[in-house]
Amino acid sequence: MSANLIRLQQPTDFLASLRDIVGASHVITAPADMAAYLQEPRDLWHGRALCVVKPANTREVAALAALCNREGRKIVPQGGNTGLVGGQIPDASGEQIVLSLNRLNRVREIDLGSNTITVEAGLTLAAVQAAASAQDRLFPLSLASEGSCTIGGNLATNAGGTAVLAYGNARDLVIGIEVVLADGRILNGLSKLRKDNTGYDLRNLFIGSEGTLGIITAAVLKLFPRPRATETAFVGLASPSRCLDLLTLTQARLGGALKTFEFMPAIGLDMVASAHPGLHRPLPGSHAWYVLLELTSAAETGLGDKLLALLQEAAESGVAEDAAIATSLAQRGVFWQWREWLPDAQQPAGASIKHDVAVPVADVPGFLDAAMQTVQQVIPGARPVPFGHLGDGNIHFNVSQPLGADRDAFLARWEELNAAIHALVAARHGSISAEHGVGVLKRDLLPGFKDPVALEVMRTLKQTFDPRGTLNPGKVL
Repeated sequence: MSANLIRLQQPTDFLASLRDIVGASHVITAPADMAAYLQEPRDLWHGRALCVVKPANTREVAALAALCNREGRKIVPQGGNTGLVGGQIPDASGEQIVLSLNRLNRVREIDLGSNTITVEAGLTLAAVQAAASAQDRLFPLSLASEGSCTIGGNLATNAGGTAVLAYGNARDLVIGIEVVLADGRILNGLSKLRKDNTGYDLRNLFIGSEGTLGIITAAVLKLFPRPRATETAFVGLASPSRCLDLLTLTQARLGGALKTFEFMPAIGLDMVASAHPGLHRPLPGSHAWYVLLELTSAAETGLGDKLLALLQEAAESGVAEDAAIATSLAQRGVFWQWREWLPDAQQPAGASIKHDVAVPVADVPGFLDAAMQTVQQVIPGARPVPFGHLGDGNIHFNVSQPLGADRDAFLARWEELNAAIHALVAARHGSISAEHGVGVLKRDLLPGFKDPVALEVMRTLKQTFDPRGTLNPGKVL
């Protein structure tokens, strides 16, 4: 037997060693108490674990990693457990350790001169946003799950969200990180430097690696001036091509003021209306497609006039059919509810096969047209509900089951439909995972879509950083 597979301690002794590091109350072994850590939001993956361990600081994380690496125990890092690809769930062996980072939840420093905030990985995204806002600053990463997802999980998956168009993905918002390596060493990269060309950019190796190369324990994040004006509009349009025309027009007329450009089909709004019958429709008429458009500015006045002029031009040129501008915070909130409630509103409509894909922005209309035709060829009567971030080409191409169809029979076609949709993505040189990550869900699909040399380099990095396979085994690769 290879030396790196020999366990030096029996489970009882190993658990005692864990308790010595974090305290007895922070090593959870009761099945009922572990249950919330062993399944994910869509109920697609259920795991088992030897225990759930909850360290309080980076030093304890490092000690846990060193112990597990030495003893041949596998670690599954977990933040808010909001991931959608199974990357945060242990396997069925009952031997893996779930390492919950929720107790690492401090704001270590806010530096207004550098416009940075240094936070620990277990802090929720909403808490980071609130800490920035309290200092009259903006941390722009925004996700539907921001009340429960953690910044460590956001960085581990390189989260996207609704402000990517203006501010970029999670990796674009990070200056420095602190990482615990598989053997327990601590990589201290908590620098505030905006420029540092002293060798390889190790930071970006760990961001998006889904806990397979190291455990992110803290990060230095960028802060931005808080916008003084925000204008939000809900627009009705005839087609995805018209949605793209509106995006192009908005960028030409308003440039950097554009923060959000989300698109939705009529069937999506119908599902939201069915699930929330009291929610007031944003527009009086019916349109094939809708766009939620939001602008921000550092100037307190003038933005509303610019938005009105834009929408008038869009209407006069035939790009937009109708539009409404939010006149209050309450109305703005209602506009956003139509977008944010759309994923959950699909549940009452039956089973849904989901895709998180990206294509070049200019290719979005053509992709949607081809994908919707393909759905009918593969599963006649199925109902595509594509929506998402048109401004960056990220489409959540969800497909609801045909009316009256058998749920299990529909879900049995998941891989078949995936293959058809992903083939269209590949033909446009797109991505089969735009913002949710790879995890388990798309791990076995990577060889068909990833450059083989890139995959070889990824495996080399994994072997270099984690030769014993301690960190999140079976995920990504």
